[in-house]
Amino acid sequence: MGAAGAQRRSGTSSTPARPAPWPIGARSAAGQTFSQSNGVTVSQASSLALYRRLLEYVRVEWRSFALAVVGYVIYAASSTALAEMMKRLIDGIQNPDASFRLFLPLFVIGMFASRGVGTFLGTYFMSNVARNVVHRLRCNVFNHMLHLPGRFFDMHSSGHLISRVTYHVEQVTGAATNAITIILREGLFVIGLIGYLFWTNWLLTLIFMCVTPLIGLVVRYTSKRFRKISRRIQNSMGDVTHVASEALTGYRVVRTHGAEAYEKRRFEAASNYNREQSIKEAMTKATSTPVIQLLVALALAGLVWLAMAPELMNAMTPGEFVAFITAASLMAKPIRSLTDVNSIIQKGLSASQELFGLLNRPTEHDEGERMPQRLSGDVRFEGVRFAYDEDQPEVLKGIDLEVPAGQMVAIVGRSGSGKSTLMSLLPRFYRPTGGRILIDDVDIQEYRLSPLRQQIALVSQQVTLFNTTIADNIAYGVPDAGREQIEAAAKAAYAHEFIEQLPKGYDTLVGDNGVMLSGGQRQRLAIARAIFKDAPVLILDEATSALDTESERYIQRALEVVCQGRTTFVIAHRLSTIERADRIAVMDQGCLIESGTHAELLEKGGAYASLYQLQFQEEA
Repeated sequence: MGAAGAQRRSGTSSTPARPAPWPIGARSAAGQTFSQSNGVTVSQASSLALYRRLLEYVRVEWRSFALAVVGYVIYAASSTALAEMMKRLIDGIQNPDASFRLFLPLFVIGMFASRGVGTFLGTYFMSNVARNVVHRLRCNVFNHMLHLPGRFFDMHSSGHLISRVTYHVEQVTGAATNAITIILREGLFVIGLIGYLFWTNWLLTLIFMCVTPLIGLVVRYTSKRFRKISRRIQNSMGDVTHVASEALTGYRVVRTHGAEAYEKRRFEAASNYNREQSIKEAMTKATSTPVIQLLVALALAGLVWLAMAPELMNAMTPGEFVAFITAASLMAKPIRSLTDVNSIIQKGLSASQELFGLLNRPTEHDEGERMPQRLSGDVRFEGVRFAYDEDQPEVLKGIDLEVPAGQMVAIVGRSGSGKSTLMSLLPRFYRPTGGRILIDDVDIQEYRLSPLRQQIALVSQQVTLFNTTIADNIAYGVPDAGREQIEAAAKAAYAHEFIEQLPKGYDTLVGDNGVMLSGGQRQRLAIARAIFKDAPVLILDEATSALDTESERYIQRALEVVCQGRTTFVIAHRLSTIERADRIAVMDQGCLIESGTHAELLEKGGAYASLYQLQFQEEA
């Protein structure tokens, strides 16, 4: 198993398949992996298909969306009416009458009131759609991650995964709602203006629209560039989150090694790459918008020149001429907004490729149909083989081991011999590549996954505590647990005494991953959690390694009670734990080389006897 196995046991995400840490500023392996969905690269993905899938999240909010559309229609109509107002104003000045003086102020009030109502309806209800889409998509991504195989988490850093749930979702939502807001509001405005122009003078309108193909070419070029740059920005955000998470989580190691300057350089490099890509995006946007505006201005200038031809002027009243020029001028702002929205859409499509690639990844295999109630705990490994990847050497090589219900089996061996990997197969964190594992004479693949894991309690060397109360950590996953059960589990783990001395007792917050507690206290809480679960199979992966001698003595007494009537697997190096085992299995380089009681293996004088002399002689 090598060093990778030791790293897995310690809780890191490194695996043999994972490449060396990517250089800051380069595209991460995580980003590349997410760029695939069932073997299809993102470059082959259709933008239209991606956008259609995005809009599925909007469809659920169709009522709010419909009200927003109504608001934008009112906005577009009232804004277009400005040109008609200019027409009536010019014509009214030339031919004033009493009705004109009354009509024009009422027209102005009605136009701006309607525009205000439309703006409110569009803005409020589209914002409602946007936040609901963010919530639904974020929950979908997070929920899907919780059911992905353990191999997936080995291959990706937590920083990149968190970036998907936070930054990427916001980018996708921008394309699904913010972009639609601008497209609807400004697009309907442009359509209204074009309709008014055609109604006023269709010939001049056709001439004015000759510039449209040129604008399309500019938009097409910038779309490709926005998509490419946006993908780099999203991956670099993952790098920023990853570096910051590592340095801040491991701040003690950083400070004791005097590596503050090194971590500052790492973070600065990651952030600087993100800055450079953002500047490129801003440069593209800053260049494309003036170019499009210039094209519109040239078309407008040509329009004015043509409109002032005597033959055209004779066919139009002064009011119609001013209204036509006003409507054409009003198109500059919405066209600019519509071209700006292109960057939002490309960001969203780039992020959606990553997120939908993630959502398309298959979850853990759970083809089992049996629903275990209370297992007796008879465990049998039959020719179990395992490799993390097809092109990598096997970590486990034909393990045969039978453990009757209620027995304690100690699994020993040098670091990297495959001990923790073997135990990871029992709750189906990984699937054997050969052989099978049976509990109560039933292949574990035949059990439903969640009920099977309810039958197994795990206490590892690296304790995970959540930033909530001690009571909630002990009764994790059971929010309505009774305080009596929680205290009973804590007393059995010899944790009740120190808990009672805390400011709020069982209601004390433990901090991020139990930072407010000592290593021994955290370990005892983890054991209390396992006791509370009351599972028939218990796995202790060096569970007493973080305890001092006095605490370990308490825990050993607790384990003597906990292990009664349970099938217990103990990965440990301490003599006191191993000697109590009903059986000791010795592993080396993925193979089970010896098995027997403590006395039998010492008498045999083999690998276990050598380990005993090397690891325990001084302590003895």
